[in-house]
Amino acid sequence: MKISIERGTLLKAVAQAQSVVERRNTIPILANVLMEAEGDQVSFRATDLDIEVVDRAPAMVERPGATTVSAVMLHEIVRKLPDGALVTLADDPAAGRLTVTAGKSTFNLATLPKEDFPVMASSEYATNFAAPAPVLRRLFDKAKFAISTEETRYYLNGVYMHVSTGEDGPVLRCVATDGHRLARIDAALPPGAEGMPGVIVPRKTVNELRKLLDDDEAQIAVSVSETKVRFATPAITMTSKVIDGTFPDYTRVIPMNNSRRLEVDATDFAKAVDRVATVSSERSRAVKLSLDEDRLILSVNAPDSGAAEEELAVAYGDERLEIGFNAKYLLEIASQVDRENAVFLFNSSGDPTLMREGNDTSAVYVVMPMRV
Repeated sequence: MKISIERGTLLKAVAQAQSVVERRNTIPILANVLMEAEGDQVSFRATDLDIEVVDRAPAMVERPGATTVSAVMLHEIVRKLPDGALVTLADDPAAGRLTVTAGKSTFNLATLPKEDFPVMASSEYATNFAAPAPVLRRLFDKAKFAISTEETRYYLNGVYMHVSTGEDGPVLRCVATDGHRLARIDAALPPGAEGMPGVIVPRKTVNELRKLLDDDEAQIAVSVSETKVRFATPAITMTSKVIDGTFPDYTRVIPMNNSRRLEVDATDFAKAVDRVATVSSERSRAVKLSLDEDRLILSVNAPDSGAAEEELAVAYGDERLEIGFNAKYLLEIASQVDRENAVFLFNSSGDPTLMREGNDTSAVYVVMPMRV
């Protein structure tokens, strides 16, 4: 194999591949990226056995062929090469070496045979549809902060993507929860997604997927089966196993009858929470919200470190209420609001609180209170 490729193009392709590779591997080949050159393009394939990414890039192919080389090492080398450089990659199978040349720089890297590289088994996908990148980006970005990190409740370690019924008919819905807070985001159901099986997309896949969704113009081809999910653009295909488990019935924890309504400027609220939480103890990080007519007082009382209080003008017309929350949860939820105002709906100081953006019900968040 011998190819020449522009440094920027190569860096983008290798960056996507190397981020999937696990840093600590007991199987050496999993630290490598599989490069396959044919026609006028080269593909870079990387896997950790749960996710597989294939990134295709245009290149001048002198000799077609394939080899595998350390993904992290190749990425570091390309990253440090000067902008606009033409990079030549030449493989010598007999010596087990890949020569990387750019200008006056030459690197010799160890390779492993392409036959040893594990390729994810192909799957029959029950559902295939396309969705604009910004739609998928919103679904996953707004849900992922609530993904659980508890390994024992593995079925909560991802985003549950499924078809459901919203206020205006069928929707594509993403839900994540860790038992303390919950995010439920809806988008119009794309044509072809009607019979999609519900799948739990793992946290690592959600994070890697973010790189595919940066281009606002891109259409993402989505394929779903009971065991795998695939997201593809013309240049990149990402295939992931889904979490084998049953996502709990989240509808039971979304309060429907919370009647005490607080409307507040989302940015002012987030900044005020952040300021008063400065003195909260690391362990509890509790912030108390005291609500009275058109007035909200945020307060923290930490015996070890001190106390803080801040008042905000808000729209609130119900009876007096005092309720406590983990400051981190409040900040994360408030930071999801794209519009100016956040609406909180309370029932009592011991019941879950609902938050949404203005009157928009396509993004709904639930947060459990704590004693303060």
